Amino acid sequence: MANFLNKQLKRTKIIAGMSNTLVGGFTTARRIGAFKTPPRDVLPKYIQTFCRKMVNSFGVEVVQVEPVPQTHGLWVSNHISWLDIPVVGSVAPVFFLSKAEISEWFIFGRLAKAGGTLFIKRGSGDADGVARQIADFLRGGSSVVFFPEATTTDGKQIKKIHGKLLQASMDTGLPICPMVIAYVNADGTLSDDCAYYDKRTMAESLRRVADSDGVKAYVLPLTPILPEDKTRAELTELLQKAMEDGLAELHRRVLKV
Repeated sequence: MANFLNKQLKRTKIIAGMSNTLVGGFTTARRIGAFKTPPRDVLPKYIQTFCRKMVNSFGVEVVQVEPVPQTHGLWVSNHISWLDIPVVGSVAPVFFLSKAEISEWFIFGRLAKAGGTLFIKRGSGDADGVARQIADFLRGGSSVVFFPEATTTDGKQIKKIHGKLLQASMDTGLPICPMVIAYVNADGTLSDDCAYYDKRTMAESLRRVADSDGVKAYVLPLTPILPEDKTRAELTELLQKAMEDGLAELHRRVLKV
């Protein structure tokens, strides 16, 4: 009974923390005029604060193993969970990609628009069309992040990298800025509860994260990859190896074997 009550109390605190973060996001967006015209030059610092509060509301602490440089470029990360979005957003100066229809959602859609999200237009869902939209966004001075594995994993390895969107880096000359994430339990083992993969539903995943305790999200920025004089295939191969080696290095540093 005591364990059940403790779980319910923790879940209640998480809901309260998320609600307070959302209210704070709306208040800040209104104050800086983001609902009218998102001020992209100053938004990243507000996005980082919002994302940090959101991930902390779940009791997950974000730890930068090395300081994440605030570089303008095309950011990429391994993909383990829906938590990756606030984790990456809390440390990197990035804007996110989203399907255009999400912009019509009542709460999250309004915040996403105010947060300068790049909405991918329906009908241009092919990778080349999306890469062109990202390139235009980058030329406007806004950094973008995407997950090149194109699916979530258990966090133990890097799946095959899909490199078509790296064309945006080639078209703009801006660097590819990789990072890797690891969710680690208090005992130093890799957290399976934070991973959202296979047949887990969102409801199950939310419960698992809410009921976990003492999890830290470790983030390790990797050396940027410059696109000059490289083909897309070469960039993809370089990124695959960099992220595989980077995740192995991160695990070596933060896991207790």
